[in-house]
Amino acid sequence: MQTRIELLIDLALEEDAPSGDLTSEAIFERGQTSHARIEARESLTVCGLQIAEQVFQRVNPHLSIECFCTDGQQLNSGDVIMRVTGSTIALLTAERTALNFLQRLSGIATLSRRFADAAEASGNAVRIVDTRKTTPGWRALEKYAVRCGGCFNHRSTLSEHVLIKENHILAAGSIAKAVESSRAMAPHTAKIEVETESLDDVKAALAAGAEVIMLDNMSPAKILEAVKLIDSKALIEVSGGVRLETVKDFALPGVDVISVGALTHSAKAADLSMLLEST
Repeated sequence: MQTRIELLIDLALEEDAPSGDLTSEAIFERGQTSHARIEARESLTVCGLQIAEQVFQRVNPHLSIECFCTDGQQLNSGDVIMRVTGSTIALLTAERTALNFLQRLSGIATLSRRFADAAEASGNAVRIVDTRKTTPGWRALEKYAVRCGGCFNHRSTLSEHVLIKENHILAAGSIAKAVESSRAMAPHTAKIEVETESLDDVKAALAAGAEVIMLDNMSPAKILEAVKLIDSKALIEVSGGVRLETVKDFALPGVDVISVGALTHSAKAADLSMLLEST
C-alpha cells in the first residue's frame, strides 16, 4: 500500500505543479520561511494525516510537521489539525495537494461516522460496509477512511471472495448453476455470496448452499420476510438505496450487514483550510 500511496502523491504533485509553483517562486525568496496551520472549518472526522505529511515532505523533506490529532478523531470547527513550518514556497506548493487528500478522506470518514452512529442507534447488531464504488487508484485509502469513520469494509477486490450478481446469474443460466461452478473453482476459504432480488431468488440461493445472501433493493417488509425464510442459515446483507435517513428502516433484526456505496462515491469533501503566517 505504501508504494501505491507514494505513486498517488507523485502523480498528484506532477498534475498540480509539473514545473513548480510559478506564483510562489515569483513572489518569495527561496530562503523565506513561514508557519502554516491546517484547521477544520466544520465538525468532522479527520482522516489522511500521514498522507498530508508525506505530501509536504515530498515537496521539501526539511519541513517541520506537527499533528494535533489522530485519524478517526472527531473535530469541531476551528480545531487545528496540523502545523507545518519551513520554506514558504514549499508550503504553498504542497498546500492544495495535501488538502485534497485530507478533504476527500475526512469527508468519507465523516459520512461513515454518521452511518455508523445511525446503525448503532437502531439497537441491532448491524454492520455498515462499503463497496467497490471507489475513486480509481484510491480504493485502499478510501476504504481506510471508511474504517476511520467506524464502518467496515466489504471485499476490496474481485479476488477476495465469490459474489454472484445479476449478470453472473443471467450468463450462467441460474443461481444453482452459478453457485455450483463457483464452489468447484473457488478456494475452500472463499465464501460464496449470492445477490437476490426476490424471495424465489432467496430460496434458490439457500438451496444452492450460499453462505451469504444479499437482499438487493428490497423493501423493509420484504427483508423481514426474507430474514424469516433464511432463518440464520446464511449471513444476510442488505444493499441498494439505503440512505443516512433510512438506515433505521433497514437495520432490522436478523440483518447482519448493510452495504452502502454512498460512503465512498457520494461523500462530500470536508471543509478544511490552510492559513499561512509569516515568521
